[in-house]
Amino acid sequence: MAVVSWKEILLLTGLVVGCYWNSLSCGFVFDDVSAILDNKDLRPSTPLLKSLSKHFSERSHKSYRPLTVFTFRLNYLFSELSAASYHLFNVVLHGIVCVLFLRVCRLFLDKTSSLVAALLFAVHPIHTEAVTGVVGRAELLSSIFLLAAFLAYTKSTGADHSIVWSPIALTVVLVAAATLCKEQGITVVGICCVYEVFVAQGFTFPMLLDTLRQVLQGKDGFPYAVLQTLLKLIVLVISTLLLVIIRVQVIQSQLPVFTRFDNPAAVSPTPTRQLTFNYLLPVNAWLLLNPSELCCDWTMGTIPLVESLLDLRNLATLTFYSFLGFLAYHSLRYKHSSAKTVVMALSFIVLPFIPASNLFFPVGFVVAERVLYVPSMGFCVLVAHGFKFVSHKGHMKKMSWLMIGILLTTHAVKTFNRNWDWESEYTLFTSALKVNKNNAKLWNNVGHALENQNNYARALRYFLQATRVQPDDIGAHMNVGRTYKNLNKSKEAEDAYLVAKSLMPQIIPGKKYATRVAPNHLNVYINLANLIRANESRLEEADQLYRQAISMRPDFKQAYISRGELLLKMNKLTEARDAYLRALELDRTNADLWYNLAIVNIEMKDPSEALKNFNHALELNPRHKLALFNSALLMQESGEPKFWPEANRRFLTYVEEEPEDANGYFNLGMLAMDANENAAAERWMRKAISLQAGFRSALFNLALLFSQSKREVDALPVLDELLRHHPEHIKGLILKGDILMNHKKDTRGAKTCFERILRMDPTNVQGKHNLCVVYFEERDLPRAEQCLEETLALAPNEEYVRRHLSIVRSKMAAMSAAGQPLTSAEGATAAAEEEEPKRSLDSSQSDKQTKGKSTKEIKDIEKKRAAALKRLEEIERILSGD
Repeated sequence: MAVVSWKEILLLTGLVVGCYWNSLSCGFVFDDVSAILDNKDLRPSTPLLKSLSKHFSERSHKSYRPLTVFTFRLNYLFSELSAASYHLFNVVLHGIVCVLFLRVCRLFLDKTSSLVAALLFAVHPIHTEAVTGVVGRAELLSSIFLLAAFLAYTKSTGADHSIVWSPIALTVVLVAAATLCKEQGITVVGICCVYEVFVAQGFTFPMLLDTLRQVLQGKDGFPYAVLQTLLKLIVLVISTLLLVIIRVQVIQSQLPVFTRFDNPAAVSPTPTRQLTFNYLLPVNAWLLLNPSELCCDWTMGTIPLVESLLDLRNLATLTFYSFLGFLAYHSLRYKHSSAKTVVMALSFIVLPFIPASNLFFPVGFVVAERVLYVPSMGFCVLVAHGFKFVSHKGHMKKMSWLMIGILLTTHAVKTFNRNWDWESEYTLFTSALKVNKNNAKLWNNVGHALENQNNYARALRYFLQATRVQPDDIGAHMNVGRTYKNLNKSKEAEDAYLVAKSLMPQIIPGKKYATRVAPNHLNVYINLANLIRANESRLEEADQLYRQAISMRPDFKQAYISRGELLLKMNKLTEARDAYLRALELDRTNADLWYNLAIVNIEMKDPSEALKNFNHALELNPRHKLALFNSALLMQESGEPKFWPEANRRFLTYVEEEPEDANGYFNLGMLAMDANENAAAERWMRKAISLQAGFRSALFNLALLFSQSKREVDALPVLDELLRHHPEHIKGLILKGDILMNHKKDTRGAKTCFERILRMDPTNVQGKHNLCVVYFEERDLPRAEQCLEETLALAPNEEYVRRHLSIVRSKMAAMSAAGQPLTSAEGATAAAEEEEPKRSLDSSQSDKQTKGKSTKEIKDIEKKRAAALKRLEEIERILSGD
């Protein structure tokens, strides 16, 4: 048995790279979306053991493939969601499979023929779905372990025909690994059994029958070689049964739920079901023979049902079985090497395909090109074996080499071009529509691709065509409804949802529908309820729809979640809490549910319980953005300093997740203000303002921070920016007026601020009172008295206003008794200028008046002003945020 040379490895590797290098430009499409983009189990935040204990993806029909998921996690660890790295990994795996396949072919074919088989396998276009589609990695990994297990088993017979147990043990381990990559990996056990009986032991079918007849007649016991064979096979079969039992436990003894749209023949009556499923065998064989028209989705109406024995397609079925029977008959009847090659080729074709054949149990598809990855190995062996016979005939040698060269070239070109179809979902599904226009799912998927581009008008045309191709397709009508909603056509959207709802099974009290209603179809109730609950008068109707969905599938988690949101909107807090608690009984690992429950707790004025539930959400998802933000906000608003460090840590984590959200930085600033960390507070507030120009709360609190830190001069430009964006900001005007009056001694500017407040809100007590103080500062006591009287009328219970009015009146009485004017010249001048802006005193007279005042008089005036301010008290400062 020749080994594989480095030249052959380089040849195969170069050919694989040449055919598939353009797949690195492709994105995540079709099933990749649920398995990669939407799969949270790939993230490092999900514990490894937890991710390996789950199903492959939400759409995988309870497929358990932990080793495949593990490789996806490795990809995510190194490149996150960079599609090129995932595709590169697949290309490398395909290259490894090709080399291992060449090694297997050397067991049955000569050096040249085995290389031809491996080259054909490397370039066959049927493999594009397995190699270029990222989720096809399950096929690639399973094939590697399957071939390795088979190669290990071939070494289980010693030179003296004794049993060598270490290769058998290794085979069992590799079979388990193949099965943990994809379920079909377990079929290698059958291939090993065929190899053991018909190749290693050299039996033919007539010899087996003869041996069995002699044993049954009591003429002779089992030969020693047969006993050895039986012992090895028993070990393999027991191992297989253990793997099957474990697999059944994983899916909890339940088969996955399929609909008639996934596999129409599966729900068809006899004989339609049997005729159709048997016809699918020649369809798959034809794809191997002539992979010119490939399609990513063969469900729904792609292949019409074979409903009669008179259907001409039954001839294809008969031809396929006749040819297969002919090959099996001749390969099992004779002992020569050619027969052994054919029997092994047939075992690689038939056994790995059985789980996907629909013959023994239904699967979630009609035809799937990726499941032909392993069966194509047997096909390639048959082609190479035929090439060997033809090429050994002198007059056909050149022709056979020419034909195999043309075949490899055309297949390589087809594979390369087919890769471009997988570039995006739009290109993939439009290419499929060129092959088959009778599949409503394809029309729907093109619509989805356009919908993801926000091209709703074009998407609607494809969705409507899907309803015409398959009028009873619930999903298509749901898509139409959703698109009408996106186009703001609520009436048309509701009509489409009602059509979809009418296609659902009628609700019968006490009847369970879980086994025949696809979970995604139940979303019609959710979507319709979500649409009509925008109308406040139809909330009860929406609630009834949620209850209908729950009655049809009591484990429908999304229905409880949506109903909880509705009940929260209806202020039915206890019922909302109960809905979320019921959803949590179904899925306690859902961080969003714990978050929603915490929001209900906040509405029920139970902050301690809310914080507990926020913490549950963060235990499950430490980077849950909404839980981080709202729990930190709850801690901050509690006013308890013991919570501040943890609140600060959560806000910091939040801004790592949302670095462009100004609210996170603002709340970090507020926490720093509470902790008197002024430098940090200023830094966070400025960061928030830089991200959101005119951020109202951040600007005001930054100004307030400066004011409290005796940096009033720095506060003024911040207040100016605040008032430029929000000229109606009353607290900002009050703070600015306070600074202008008490620190800049700019009574005119302060007066302007307070008058602006009163123009916006004549009943604003604080603005009115502060204006009164300005009048007092201007020594216009009568006006101050009148102003305070008006303020007291607005707020008769405010004691400080009454006290200040009493002080002003006492001052006025004292000045009258002393014969002093109640309005100073300065105040009169200010009043005159205010009333007649164009009128002013003579400049020389003004200079004289100023010069006429002694230094002592000026000091006395300042002392009196300070005393007056002390008696009136300082203007109240704004100590809280907006």
